[in-house]
Amino acid sequence: MEPLPPGHRVGRWEVTAPIADGGWSTVYAGRSAGGEDVALKFLLTEGLTPRQARKVADTARREVEFGRRNRHPRLIRLLDSLVLSEPGHPSLDGAIVLVMERAEHSLRNRLDAGATEAEGARLITEICEGLAHLHRTGWVHGDLKPDNVLLMADGSVKLSDFGLTTELTGTHAYAPPMGTFDYLPPERWKAPLGEQGVRVRPSADIWALGIMIHEVFASGSSPFPGATPVSRAAATQEYADGRAPLRMDNAVPPFWRELAADCLAPTHAERAAHTAESLLARITARQEPEAEPAGEAGHSAGDLEAARPAAGRRRRTRTALVALAACGVVAAAGWSYILRDGGSASAAGSGERATAAPSGAAGRIRVFNVEQRCGDRTDRNPDCSLGLAIDPLRPYTIDNVVPTRVWHGDVLAVDCQLPDGVSIVDETGTWSGQWYRVRLPHGSARDTAWLPAVRTKDRPAIPRCPRPTPVR
Repeated sequence: MEPLPPGHRVGRWEVTAPIADGGWSTVYAGRSAGGEDVALKFLLTEGLTPRQARKVADTARREVEFGRRNRHPRLIRLLDSLVLSEPGHPSLDGAIVLVMERAEHSLRNRLDAGATEAEGARLITEICEGLAHLHRTGWVHGDLKPDNVLLMADGSVKLSDFGLTTELTGTHAYAPPMGTFDYLPPERWKAPLGEQGVRVRPSADIWALGIMIHEVFASGSSPFPGATPVSRAAATQEYADGRAPLRMDNAVPPFWRELAADCLAPTHAERAAHTAESLLARITARQEPEAEPAGEAGHSAGDLEAARPAAGRRRRTRTALVALAACGVVAAAGWSYILRDGGSASAAGSGERATAAPSGAAGRIRVFNVEQRCGDRTDRNPDCSLGLAIDPLRPYTIDNVVPTRVWHGDVLAVDCQLPDGVSIVDETGTWSGQWYRVRLPHGSARDTAWLPAVRTKDRPAIPRCPRPTPVR
């Protein structure tokens, strides 16, 4: 999407400035003719495959449905929604726009500075108020994280981004297999994918809340060690399987350490005892001065902004597409997750291992695994295997991977390159839409498959591939 100039009209709203850009959505600041400040979230469909466009439409529908049925002081309000018809602007034609009340910034922007116990108590209390309302009325947020906790002009908290929010039917709900690595509970890595999606429960939001409690007091650091989302996910699984203890930063005060530990109980059954309402009741019963509301002992938005350092320890979690080829515990569990701006996930088993590829191709490339713990191995550990796609024009889903796996250091024969496939980001945040069509060894179910360019450092001089016909 080309940047929109200030003054561009969207229905009765006017674009004033860009706010954020990522995945399939772009957010702008906007204003009504009456001077009301809003946020305009553009969900783009131009250039997407029909399947991708349906996913975008489903996300928008879910947000609109939730926004129209739910009103609470701790939830961002949906003000309007519209579908654009702009034949003169192909990138905008067919885009879905969600108009929401505007915040100052997200909790993610505040984490580097750390928090006093009084400030942290207020933030967590207000997050719990919003979450308790969601669960009480029968909804699971599904993507709770600091990016989706917004701070308003008066410093108050509101939950946002309800594209993965789903309504409970009894004790659970079904949602698309999406999410953000650092906030997924251990059971989600092994959850079966059915026709309705994956089963989700309120305890998944409680797990994410526990991670955020730790991050608020520990300057954004996760309680699970690792330099990348995938390695932190591996540490999460070790803890959940009883192979490692839960270690928290000493900066987290005792009361909040205990609360976070309850939220981070390793199984759904243990975690289910700690509901958002019961956690909120424990916080409220504490009756300490630091829990006073914003506007009294709380900090204003100006105070919060002034506390932000120019640079710090921020460990940003990209909510972006991550290759199904992700290594670590993901592959061991038979799952590899795709993160969205909103987030997505899919699965593939370990499958066959690749052997020497046939000769006679245009070039050769060496597979590169950015995860150091995998790059240093030579034992073909299935945890470190990487996946190959069937179709580079579709996201990695359960039906878009071949059985053959590859490992760091494998040399593959490559025929050609496609520069404009689905954009992939690796665990370090490196993006590329480039793909290589590689040859599979004799005896494989297919002759060729596709390796994303983020999985190799080589850039051979090879011809461009004809744009493949999308696989349905």
